Amino acid sequence: METRSPIVSVLGHVDHGKTTLLDHIRGSTIASKEAGGITQHIGATEIPMDVISSICGDFLEKMKIEDMLPGLFFIDTPGHEAFTTLRKRGGSLADLAILILDVNEGFKPQTYEALNILKSSKTPFVVAANKIDRIAGWNSTDNASFSEVIQNQHSKVAFDLDQKLYEIVGTLHEEGFESERFDRISNFASQITIVPISAQTGEGLPELLTMLLGLAYQYLKKQLEIEEDAPASGTVLEVKEEKGLGLTIDTILYDGVLNKNDHIMMLTKDNKVISTKIRSLLKPKALEEIRESKTMFEDVDQIVAAAGVKIVAPKVDDVVSGSPLKVANDNNLRIEEDLLSEVDNIRIQTNDIGIIVKADTLGSLEALVNILDQKDVPIKSAEIGDISRRDIINASIMYEEDPKYGVIVAFNVNILPSAEEELNGQDIQVFQDSVIYQLTEDYMEWVTTAKERQKKERLQSIVRPSSIRIIPKLVFRNSKPAIAGVEIMSGIIEKGATLINDKGMYVGRVESMEDNGESLPKAARGSKVAMAIADATFEKDFEEGDVLYVDMDERNYMAVLNELGDKMLDDELLTLDELKEIKQQSEDPNWGVVNTDWSELDTLDEDEYEDFY
Repeated sequence: METRSPIVSVLGHVDHGKTTLLDHIRGSTIASKEAGGITQHIGATEIPMDVISSICGDFLEKMKIEDMLPGLFFIDTPGHEAFTTLRKRGGSLADLAILILDVNEGFKPQTYEALNILKSSKTPFVVAANKIDRIAGWNSTDNASFSEVIQNQHSKVAFDLDQKLYEIVGTLHEEGFESERFDRISNFASQITIVPISAQTGEGLPELLTMLLGLAYQYLKKQLEIEEDAPASGTVLEVKEEKGLGLTIDTILYDGVLNKNDHIMMLTKDNKVISTKIRSLLKPKALEEIRESKTMFEDVDQIVAAAGVKIVAPKVDDVVSGSPLKVANDNNLRIEEDLLSEVDNIRIQTNDIGIIVKADTLGSLEALVNILDQKDVPIKSAEIGDISRRDIINASIMYEEDPKYGVIVAFNVNILPSAEEELNGQDIQVFQDSVIYQLTEDYMEWVTTAKERQKKERLQSIVRPSSIRIIPKLVFRNSKPAIAGVEIMSGIIEKGATLINDKGMYVGRVESMEDNGESLPKAARGSKVAMAIADATFEKDFEEGDVLYVDMDERNYMAVLNELGDKMLDDELLTLDELKEIKQQSEDPNWGVVNTDWSELDTLDEDEYEDFY
């Protein structure tokens, strides 16, 4: 049996220093090359033990584990999607994790989401409290251990750091984790280790790496054992053209051994399994990030997990990024079934009604689906590839079912020309971005504003309970339209309202209202106005002194009752009761037939009620 390097994933809120941390360890500049300055596709870097030893120094010697592990294998992931994007059968690809956060900002939305992922996956992790160098008055020493550098700080600065760390300890406690600063921990098995660091200056990195190795040695010995002749398993990062090599596959191996000339099986974009033979295995040299390596490759005959490798093989044109990779053996049918079952949970149609999700890779698609699922967003379909005409048509069908589901959320893909044509004149929304967190935030913000807009539109469409009285001796015109002086007895009456009498018979429609020559769009209780009533004739449809009511159907009646709740005034409630009795006595065929779950309607708060009136 051999022991492989632990696979370590770095999680945290955007801009809290995930890639900068790895940059400092390997001395690269990958962070500046990503969209939005944020890692958008997964990278992998092998950090051999001799490099870790040179960083950790005496700390590693005290642990007495220097010869027990070959090193650490870091995967750098988009935002907090570490455990959803890179996966293997049965769970996360990562053995360990670093939850990195800005010590000055504390927990942010993506920090909480990352913590929930760690909690559900039961993955051991260390908290890296980053950016200690930005604490006011901090005296930095590049690449120093935290134990050394804290001795050089003013007592007030050290106190400020402790206060920030106690806030982190408090938040972790609220989330169900006991934690403490690494040098104050009494029980590593039950407490989460917090290591103050600066990814920019390298301060605290000796303790951070030592704590990771200690966790791996203490709790993951069995998990890290691999058989020397076990066939390899891995995950495809990317399929790309390399000058002089043709199409290649960047892969992370998480188990077993991969040999030159092995037959491997992977998934294609149309969800089929292909088999091909390896021609070359190219391994990035130590500290080289697999995405960035150009000529810094070693041509090898064998690679042992955990490792990043570039595979040269024929027939890989349609292999999908994020696909599982398996070495084929005599039982190819079982491997094929395993591969298809691993992707079944991603390429899904989860709901009869929901939004359309598109992404450029299998990993990105899975990350996007998981984030939306966590936000309780129903998904109609989730697929890899550019937005097609079929996607637009499906989204428009969803729009007909419910406008809020007439949406396409698309990560790092384009809209095909035929889809652009189909999109013209459609009411569906298309959200595109090359930064996953920004894409989902934009969509959720639109959902929130759409709900507010729909609620406002619904309120504006509600007919308000109101009644008027024809003032005696103030009928100015008998018809076409009839004009009379009226008093608003209850509620608010608006231009365009339909009027009925106390028998439920149609009287006419409010054509206009005036007060002292000023035209009014609406009038409230207690007002006396001149009202023009279209379709009405005096002494035929109404008499002096008659009380007329604003007509409403039963659905409107229920909406008023449920949405306004107990905030209605007494005169409004009385008018609603009178109107209900009038409708029942008149045997209106459209009354008593509504069967709606009105519990879904929200009652108005005070501000909304004031806006309503």
